[in-house]
Amino acid sequence: MKSSEIIVLATILAYLSIMVIIGIVFSKKNSNVGDFYLGGRKLGPIVTAMSAEASDMSSWLLMGLPGVAYLTGGAEAGWTAIGLAVGTYINWLIVAKKLRIYSQKCHAITIPDFFANRYRDKKAVMGIAAVIILIFFVPYTASGFSACGKLFSSLFGWEYHTAMIISAVIIIAYTCTGGFLAASFTDLIQSIVMTLALISIVIFGVVTAGGIDNVIENTKSIPGYFSLSNIHNLETGNADKYSMLTIASLMAWGLGYFGMPHVLLRFMAIENKDKVKTSRRIASVWVVISMAVAIFIGFIGNAVTKTGTLEVLDGSNSETIIIRIAQIMSEKHILLAIVAGLVFSGILACTMSTSDSQLLAASSSMSENIIKGVLGIKLTDKQSMFAARIVLFVIALLGVVLAWDSDSSVFRIVSFAWAGFGATFGPAMLAALFWKRSNKYGIIAGMSAGAVMVFVWKFGIAKIGGIFAIYELLPAFIVGLAAIVIVSLVTKVPEKEIVQEFESVSAELKS
Repeated sequence: MKSSEIIVLATILAYLSIMVIIGIVFSKKNSNVGDFYLGGRKLGPIVTAMSAEASDMSSWLLMGLPGVAYLTGGAEAGWTAIGLAVGTYINWLIVAKKLRIYSQKCHAITIPDFFANRYRDKKAVMGIAAVIILIFFVPYTASGFSACGKLFSSLFGWEYHTAMIISAVIIIAYTCTGGFLAASFTDLIQSIVMTLALISIVIFGVVTAGGIDNVIENTKSIPGYFSLSNIHNLETGNADKYSMLTIASLMAWGLGYFGMPHVLLRFMAIENKDKVKTSRRIASVWVVISMAVAIFIGFIGNAVTKTGTLEVLDGSNSETIIIRIAQIMSEKHILLAIVAGLVFSGILACTMSTSDSQLLAASSSMSENIIKGVLGIKLTDKQSMFAARIVLFVIALLGVVLAWDSDSSVFRIVSFAWAGFGATFGPAMLAALFWKRSNKYGIIAGMSAGAVMVFVWKFGIAKIGGIFAIYELLPAFIVGLAAIVIVSLVTKVPEKEIVQEFESVSAELKS
């Protein structure tokens, strides 16, 4: 192993050690299952904001987005980022504060808890919501383990399965030990590391490409590359027009935020509803800047390729553009090797910050909602804590099994899981918070219809092509929302107690 690789590895191991130490420290703060899953609703505005966004972005920010921009330019990456930025802001603006108030009033510590308590249905509503979380989160977690394994494998030549298992053990260790508070505070640190990684790559990449002018000139010289209305066609070398339907499909990614359990849980955990505005500003600014920089890194990578410093990357390895630039960086100087180690830690941070949140959400669905809620098995606080950790460990093992195939597509799974949560929980969350007439029958129908349509559209209708070849989240979200409205209107009105609680939450929101 070369000296630069040893320095990089030492930096990564130091980072991972800090994550485990945080888990041990915060394990002492978990006095009950509410602390383990929701941190006792004690998150400050900065931790809430950065934890929500770090758990959201995953390795897509440092690998997927720059890779797309590197290959085809700004259109696909840009419209996706715009949709996500708008979705982030609106979610914080209209959902965060009301969910914080409502979830505390109805004594909910998980998303299935919230829906079940909101509509006074501890069986069907809670059971369906919990099963949906397990269906979409277990493979989502597996994709995170797989990404970590592939990173170590490509960096140091480690055997994929060994690298993947080591990464999974680290994530399990600090999450299983420290719970929600550990996951949230490590997310804060991970968001900082991710930011440093982006800045480092931009500076080194621009210098390696010969300056900012060279990067801009190269970007403008490629047909359709520096545009939001055209996309660069790799096969023909020309610019293809971007249709409004394609743009709408990409921006539909923003709809997913209304249904992301690991983001919504941060809204529920903030210590004071009046601090949501501060969190919103921090989160929105960070998301916009980080995604813009990630896209710019794709442009920089293309310019570096043109200098001959970096080999040309195709569609199968374009997502490693940051890894390739960081590897070049590590060979220049001992200090740059440490910085490169931080960059690789940033990629790990993206993946780990999402995986820990997914593990907690999936674990809570099984232990709190299915075992205690649906099955009615009574547990003491101590037994609940033990069950929570055991379930988390079992779910992680399932993730490892699903990630065993080294050829599995990380980002295809992420895209599908994002659509699944957005289409099932998104319409349900909006109806629960803002429509007094919605009832449990409508929510059951909406969640079920949204989940089914994600599968039907992805694996059936989309294959027809043409106007049907759009991101499954958009049609599934519409179908789920329509089902909630129609079924709620044709079934009986909610009970007086439910309506009064809804009105009291709305009154508190205005106060």
